[in-house]
Amino acid sequence: MTMRLYPSKTPLKPFRKRRRMTGRMYKGRFLIAFFILGLVYAAIFARLTYLGLQAPPPSVMSLMPPSYARPNIIDRNGVVLAMDIPAASIFAEPRRLLDVDETVEGLTSVFPELNASELYKRLDSDRGFVWIKRQVSVAQRDRVWNLGLPAVAYREETLRLYPNGNLAAHVLGSVNTDNIGIAGMEKWIDGQGLQELREVGLSPDSSALEPVALSVDLRAQFMLTEELKKAVEKFSAIAAAGLIMDVTNGEVIALASLPDFDPNSPADALKSDRINRINVGTYEMGSTFKAMTTAMALDSGVFNLSSVLDASQPLRFGRMAIRDYRGQNRPLNVPESFIHSSNIAMGRMALAVGTQRHQAFLKSLGQFERLTTELPENAQPILPARWGEITTATAAFGHGIAVTPLQAAMGIAALVNGGDLIRPTLMKGAALDPRIIRRNVVTPQTGEALRFLMRLNAEVGSAKKADVPGYFIGGKTGTSEKVVNGAYSSDRVLTAFMGVAPANKPRYLFLTILDEPKPLPETYGFRTSGWNAVPVTGTIMARVLPLLLGSPTWAPPNDPFPRTVAQNAWGSQYFSGIYEPSDFLVQNF
Repeated sequence: MTMRLYPSKTPLKPFRKRRRMTGRMYKGRFLIAFFILGLVYAAIFARLTYLGLQAPPPSVMSLMPPSYARPNIIDRNGVVLAMDIPAASIFAEPRRLLDVDETVEGLTSVFPELNASELYKRLDSDRGFVWIKRQVSVAQRDRVWNLGLPAVAYREETLRLYPNGNLAAHVLGSVNTDNIGIAGMEKWIDGQGLQELREVGLSPDSSALEPVALSVDLRAQFMLTEELKKAVEKFSAIAAAGLIMDVTNGEVIALASLPDFDPNSPADALKSDRINRINVGTYEMGSTFKAMTTAMALDSGVFNLSSVLDASQPLRFGRMAIRDYRGQNRPLNVPESFIHSSNIAMGRMALAVGTQRHQAFLKSLGQFERLTTELPENAQPILPARWGEITTATAAFGHGIAVTPLQAAMGIAALVNGGDLIRPTLMKGAALDPRIIRRNVVTPQTGEALRFLMRLNAEVGSAKKADVPGYFIGGKTGTSEKVVNGAYSSDRVLTAFMGVAPANKPRYLFLTILDEPKPLPETYGFRTSGWNAVPVTGTIMARVLPLLLGSPTWAPPNDPFPRTVAQNAWGSQYFSGIYEPSDFLVQNF
């Protein structure tokens, strides 16, 4: 019996030989494959074109704030005070890191100041971006790059460099890590159009920006700062400040406040004792205000240089009594009242002129309003809530009213420059007319008499230790007791001195402030201005005046104003060298 291997109904197909591929068949299949690949590439091209026309997703770099360029800042002689230099900021993308340990080890080898454990915590995460170090040098950037760490990169930036360190720190201010001004002239510069350029997407290179020329003279700034540092150390003061200003145009030649800070490390500026005491601090300026009181009394016509005031007894208001520090206990004429710095005489002069006229005069000198300059930092003066006769008497010698030292200096400058109250400026060559707040605050005759009194004070009064031969110095001292627990403390004082040079035709005003100076054996236990702020200012003047005014002049100077002080008032004759200072004291009348 024969076995079948397939169903009987299915016939067995005969074997057919495979046909050989012909050239036409190869060509056809090639065209089909080419067509399919063409479609694929066309689809890819279309997709890429579509994506290219869409807004790109934000990248790590695009999420970073830009680093802006800034103009150089130079002093009045062209010396660079602030400039941009190339820098870089290092960042990482933690979620893309391959080896956190290797990354931390590499970065801390370049930046040993980084805390390795804190850095590890920041990198061992799923975050998309972290800063490693902002604004590093080009050399450090290259060292990081040469490590070849995956997911670690850098962004090119500009770093603000202050090549003179702490010098003029309170004038310059500082910038943040994105090179945007946050204080001082740096912040002012942003407000002069630089910020608007950034907002519209324009950030020109530093080299394309015109340098900003300040009125500051770096040489005078160095001398002022150095002498203030010596004074703080010598008198164990908690702080000090100084100012040199051109009284003819209000340009600030030097401004220092100690303790200061390094703008290259702007975080130090946030400490509470780093304030700009010239521009922001408000103080009772003490007897320096007596120059204003005397000028007011003379300008009112109620007094002249030969007027005599009774300083033999305290000036009393009920239980309150105003006394003199080391008083003469006798009648004093106006020159004697000034050089002996009599509180009693000044109070009597202010009361005789009247409370309303006293307020109006101080207001005309800019002592009642906030003083604004290019520096964004400023302060409102502190005025009494009620201004009565007691306030008039105390404000006459600089108590009961607190102003900024720059504000007080502006007022004194107006009394000696011919009567123009000029808003101070930190910019070299700033237009003068828009900054003249008020003209003719005193008559030329009053200005001449006050300059005479200031010169007399340097000859025989409390400013003797500031007299620099050949420069005809004039000045007024001031010592004010600080308020401690609601009461004045005789042990904690603020001493100040305002000097002008030359006294016959003032060009420069010098201001020195020492906060809580301590008495020394050489000061015989005294801590008043004549024993500390005055000699310090004298040293500053001796160093700076040859730079600003040239060689000393030994011939008696001629007074520039008309000699119209009353013929028996002696101011003109003194300036002409006819009389000696002693000729104006009461005992020689």
